[in-house]
Amino acid sequence: MEHDETNTCSYHMGGALPAGGDHVGGAFGQSPTLEHWYPQRLRVDALHRNAVDADPLGADFDYAAAFATIDLEDLKQDIKTLLTTSVDWWPADYGNYGPQMIRMAWHAAGTYRIADGRGGAGTAMQRFAPIGSWWDNGNTDKSRRLLQPIKHKYGNALSWADLMVLTGNCSLELMGLPTYGFAGGRLDAWEPDDGTWWGPEVWNPHDVHSMDEMVTRDERWHGQNGDEDYDLQSPLAASHQALIYVNPEGPYANGDPMGSARDIRITFTRMAMNDEETVALIAGGHAFGKSHGQVAATEIGPSPELAPIEQMGLGWHNPVGTGNAEYTSTNGIEGSWTPDPTRWDNSYLENLFAHEWEQTKSPAGALQWTPKDPDAPKTPDAHVAGQMNPLMMMTSDIALKVDPEYRKVCEKFLADFDTFTLAFSKAWYKLTHRDMGPKFRYLGPEATIQDDLLWQDPLPDAEGAPIGDADVEALKAAVRSAGISTSDLVFTAYSAASTYRDSDKRGGANGGRIALSPQKDWAVNGRTVPVVEALQRIREQHPSVSLADLVVLAGCVGVEDAARAAGVEVTVPFTPGRVDTTQELTDIEMFEWLRPIADGFRNFRSERFEQFAPGVALEQVFLDRANLLTLTAPEWTVLTGGLRVLGTNWDGSDVGVLTGRVGTLSTDWFVNLTDTDLVWTKTDESETTFAGTVQATGEQRWTASRHDLVFGSNAQLRSIVDVYAGSDGQERFVRDFVAAWDKLMMLDRYDVKGAKRYGPMAA
Repeated sequence: MEHDETNTCSYHMGGALPAGGDHVGGAFGQSPTLEHWYPQRLRVDALHRNAVDADPLGADFDYAAAFATIDLEDLKQDIKTLLTTSVDWWPADYGNYGPQMIRMAWHAAGTYRIADGRGGAGTAMQRFAPIGSWWDNGNTDKSRRLLQPIKHKYGNALSWADLMVLTGNCSLELMGLPTYGFAGGRLDAWEPDDGTWWGPEVWNPHDVHSMDEMVTRDERWHGQNGDEDYDLQSPLAASHQALIYVNPEGPYANGDPMGSARDIRITFTRMAMNDEETVALIAGGHAFGKSHGQVAATEIGPSPELAPIEQMGLGWHNPVGTGNAEYTSTNGIEGSWTPDPTRWDNSYLENLFAHEWEQTKSPAGALQWTPKDPDAPKTPDAHVAGQMNPLMMMTSDIALKVDPEYRKVCEKFLADFDTFTLAFSKAWYKLTHRDMGPKFRYLGPEATIQDDLLWQDPLPDAEGAPIGDADVEALKAAVRSAGISTSDLVFTAYSAASTYRDSDKRGGANGGRIALSPQKDWAVNGRTVPVVEALQRIREQHPSVSLADLVVLAGCVGVEDAARAAGVEVTVPFTPGRVDTTQELTDIEMFEWLRPIADGFRNFRSERFEQFAPGVALEQVFLDRANLLTLTAPEWTVLTGGLRVLGTNWDGSDVGVLTGRVGTLSTDWFVNLTDTDLVWTKTDESETTFAGTVQATGEQRWTASRHDLVFGSNAQLRSIVDVYAGSDGQERFVRDFVAAWDKLMMLDRYDVKGAKRYGPMAA
């Protein structure tokens, strides 16, 4: 039937919508949202970021198997061909994309920080906001777009995260550096990281058109550069918001080399780099390429996240000239550090020390340094044939010359180029692999798994086959006969496993480090010491079992006995094969970063909590720990409730132990937490401990902490508590607790799960 224009509905004629109203004011996800109305709300939903539903490859995709189908040499040759094939829409400096690809890989990896293990190249977060639109990542979008044909050719067998790092390696090799190795195995994230705390500074991105407005630092530092108490807030590593490392113009952009050295040392130490590694990375990275500062920042268009839709994800449009090549502007500093920017040599250090340098300004107005000697070596222009330009140094380069300790390292490298080459190769390998975790996750023929590098938290090879079923049963009987309480068994196993953090795949029960320094010496682990001693005595009679396995097995015994006491028979899964490492293979300084300042699962709060986390609520740190353990909100809830009734408070107190049957895996915690006869009142001004009293009589029945009450006050968590508090919740609770417990005990077992795993950490 033909459409009759005269037979239109009245809402077409009058402009009204079918259900009323004359216009659409918003759509799903548009501001304002819940986060705008209640910005202090506990972000429980953050635990479910990057869930399998967001992954187009699905839960069954085996990346390790897919990666194994790639001929790595063919892939590397494809990359190296691309590196020297310049394209018109973004011409290569010096006809070689290598330097800009090194920057891309370096900036992807350089977000890593040792305090919480977050950041790094492991999930290719540089593709997403906020990182991809930080000022310091200007034009890295062009590098990734250049790599798109390679990514499409190899498809899902090659993650973006692996491609970015491998391209950095290929770039170094192409320009003459013998790399230390490359391991694949990084799993891409599928959505932005909306949980990591990158600092307290807030800006309106729509108003940002210059470095000065986005790159801020005043809220993250205590004191002023040069003060005795000068320090950077933890867990941060970068000296400024929206930078990867430090301001190349110096702190406060003031051109102060010694002040820059202070910032460099703090920043690179927070990235787990020592002085030698720091100098190697800076001097090695600046052996290549150039910095770009031809156009003032106010002329450059918005970042990728704010760019117009027709730019298809590319940002920082430069309207001057061709907008690229000799007109490129990135960080505002202009020039190259060396006379041959596409060859690995020692000329960066040679020229840094051979000449005196004076401050000048780039065409974009940024502060930089040039040789005082007009006869100093020149560097060829990256695009204008025959044009020679003065060498350039940044304030952060001059810092290596004026700082006494950095200068010693520079002089060492100047005297021995081979030593410098190896140091840079190994530092680059550490930089790009630091967040990958144990070598069980490393893929590919170039993975240097034969070396035990201390930063990899190495584990010795297993001696013999894992214990069998008969051994397991005999050990269970021995544990039950040892007179160790259920609470202590569970507490010790939890304490061993809970050091794991999925951000950089460190920690966990494997290795038996619960018996080594520094973990055995932490106050929060005090209860574990006599338990470990008792388990060591059992090992004397059963030498085939590792302590790491026995600690976990003993915890499983505790859970089984506690479930039986609640009337539910259950066998807790146990996967043997853990090994014990040594004190010599344990970097005490690096493991100190795993020490918790608070742990809600054990109702622990450090005496120095306010010093470490001023203004941060305990429940926020609790959420942070749940995230690092990859727990969902239901898993977080069920583990907390179960550990409480099992009496696993770090100090043996009854705070939050809302049961009269300690050691029984009951639902009492859920029932009593939501008891409507109770009213909760704070018992101290810090609002960390609360009394639960009967409203009708005033009788105090329980004591609890913020770690407990958050599960009753937060609507999302309380809805989960209700599931187990009901009359039909007991068997479900035991089943779900056992599943969450097994997940916790297995988080670090990459020797079993390899690189497949569940995907990257939820943001």
